[in-house]
Amino acid sequence: GSGAGVPGDRPGVPGDRPCPRSHPRTCMKCGQGTAALVIRVGDPFCRGCFREYFVHKFRAMLGKNRVIFPGEKVLLAVSGGPASSAMIRQVQEGLSREAAKRLRFVPSLVYIEEGAVCGQSPEQREQTLAQMETLLQATGFPYHLVHLEEVLGTRVLQPVQHGRPFLQGGCGQLHPAAAAGWGRWHLCAWSQRPGQDSRTPGTPRLPDPAQTQELLRAFEAAGTATAREELLQMLRTHLIVQTARNRGYTKVMTGESLTRVAIKLLTNLSLGRGAFLAVDTGFRDQRHGDVMVVRPMRDYTAKEIAFYNHFFGVPTVIVPPLFTKRREKLSIHQLIERFLLGLQEEFPATISTVYRTGEKLSPEPAKASSESQRCLLCLCGLDIEGDTSPSHCGTAGAGATPQGYPSGW
Repeated sequence: GSGAGVPGDRPGVPGDRPCPRSHPRTCMKCGQGTAALVIRVGDPFCRGCFREYFVHKFRAMLGKNRVIFPGEKVLLAVSGGPASSAMIRQVQEGLSREAAKRLRFVPSLVYIEEGAVCGQSPEQREQTLAQMETLLQATGFPYHLVHLEEVLGTRVLQPVQHGRPFLQGGCGQLHPAAAAGWGRWHLCAWSQRPGQDSRTPGTPRLPDPAQTQELLRAFEAAGTATAREELLQMLRTHLIVQTARNRGYTKVMTGESLTRVAIKLLTNLSLGRGAFLAVDTGFRDQRHGDVMVVRPMRDYTAKEIAFYNHFFGVPTVIVPPLFTKRREKLSIHQLIERFLLGLQEEFPATISTVYRTGEKLSPEPAKASSESQRCLLCLCGLDIEGDTSPSHCGTAGAGATPQGYPSGW
């Protein structure tokens, strides 16, 4: 040959350069094992110690807050993503007989299928449902599959009549301008009585195509990518809480990671929801009254979760993000995520600093003195001080509403 080899391939051959080798580091905890990963600068862990660290953090979060009691029914919201899948594994291990301090609550799972608004074809939706059902069945826990189209039924949404929201069962008032952005439907969180049944687990089956088209029209009416992101998050949350009510669960676990919480903090600030940061990102969310939402994964970074799933074979199902047919600017949610993750690459303490700042916030500003002063969409207190028309909950924030965003936000 020409004598030019691959650098570091064959030492001693002219033209080759030695391949730089990193020295293996020792685990900071046991001091014996070889480090398999470095969580933060100066924090190397071997696989065994990393697993103990991961498990302890989950148990410590639940033990410190003491909101879940022995024998209580808890609904785990599963998306198929890394964080919620890791959460399921922690619950599985915590309930096993080998666990030192066993978890004593009764878990079930719920999956919200939202392929219609993510641009999936019926065949792709069926495939995703089959994958999710395989994942859910493998846990051994009871599970519920709920389609996003179910918000168009009598359970969660009620149609608008005579140009004004038609409210039942003591729902809070909603300004007509707030409903205009969502088409002919609006949220009604209290319209379903306990005991009404939702879709039972079984062979994956898609809802009626007419319902799917109605849902897509509602998302098209939202106007901007930011509005659609907010609409999807709120509909998803209401469906999860409603499923918990119908099935008799008093607690719901969601899988937001530390990274996701930090992104949500800055996103909510950008949307004018600064008064509700503690409710939207804190460990416990009690705005729904009879059902408490808790976030036990909020102390884990996305990096820690990714390594845990990789090392210990935690299965995940990849679901595409919210789909849009027309070319437009990114949503505020996507812009904040790109900004924070890009900053994190240069300054590794960025995400944790934002997260720790959110820990100092109080949920008091989000509380409403009466049901009439509660936002029908997010269930937080209406921002009506100095305003003669109580139409929004603070998201509109001093005229900072993005173009095309519903004026009641």
